[in-house]
Amino acid sequence: MSPETYAQVSNLLIPTATVIYALALVSHAMEWALGRTAVAKAPAEQEADAGVLVGSATAASASTGSVASGSTGSGSAAPSTSGAEGAASSERMDAASRIGLLLTWLAFVLHLGGVVTRGLAAGRVPWGNMYEFSITASLAVAIVYLIFVQRYKLQWLGLGVTFVITAVLGLASLALYTPAGPLVPALHSYWLVIHVSAAATSGGAFTVGGLISVLYLVKARAERKVLAGGTMSASLRRLPSSEAMDGTAYKVLAFAFPLWTFGVLVAGPIWAEHAWGRYWGWDPKEVWSLVTWVVYASYLHARATAGWRGRRAATIAIVGWVVFIFNFVGVNLLVSGMHSYAGV
Repeated sequence: MSPETYAQVSNLLIPTATVIYALALVSHAMEWALGRTAVAKAPAEQEADAGVLVGSATAASASTGSVASGSTGSGSAAPSTSGAEGAASSERMDAASRIGLLLTWLAFVLHLGGVVTRGLAAGRVPWGNMYEFSITASLAVAIVYLIFVQRYKLQWLGLGVTFVITAVLGLASLALYTPAGPLVPALHSYWLVIHVSAAATSGGAFTVGGLISVLYLVKARAERKVLAGGTMSASLRRLPSSEAMDGTAYKVLAFAFPLWTFGVLVAGPIWAEHAWGRYWGWDPKEVWSLVTWVVYASYLHARATAGWRGRRAATIAIVGWVVFIFNFVGVNLLVSGMHSYAGV
């Protein structure tokens, strides 16, 4: 096929994938909506839940299964609804979760095809501008999520992941689209491939870790309510325990940090020297990439030395994710610099 044909195929696949991701988002939203209601518990049930919550940290560290628990919600209390009504509600939630995951897989295949054909249309790696980096970075989010779904059963993260991917692809298609074309001279280097692929992959992991940290805060608050004698919605009961979610977020971010370090602070300066004749010039993108590195280094250091867990660690992880998003979007769109044309 000609480059023009590849470009047309890519321009068809990316919007189609966006629509299917949006349908997956609706399915996961239905899953959460079906579990919003909570039935008041008897005192004996509240005491049983309290015992589960107090011992969840030990269970999470003793078994990978606690971290891996997903839609079945091990590590938290069983749904308080009972009888046929509770079973039917759980089945509907499971069905919505499965449909959302299947739609995500379908959208991912189309998304991958759109990125590949964009590269074939341009005759190069498909991340030479903001549009291309957006579709590639969102693909990295999908890849990291689907890998961790297989390893740690993260179906419960589907709502946040599909929302982020749909938003990024929608923004890319509506506001950032650039026709396929040759790279600007400064980007002609194999270090571009190394630098941007590492940045995109680690950015996908930062996004997954940030979403887990947000849900950790929600689940931890619900667990405290249960200990105080309250109830928890069925959708939150399906999540793993807060301690298990904290451990999963740590594993994701521990994977992403060295990749970001190499891709951005090692490969990036080498590429800068090749392109502009200097390793570091305090360009806004370089500064905010360093700030992102410092925040996540603080997260890992605090966990390793000060023993920070739970809310404080999750807060740092969320701050790091916000800084990364600003570096990805805000710096490129709002701040003028040498990286403004590149999106990397």
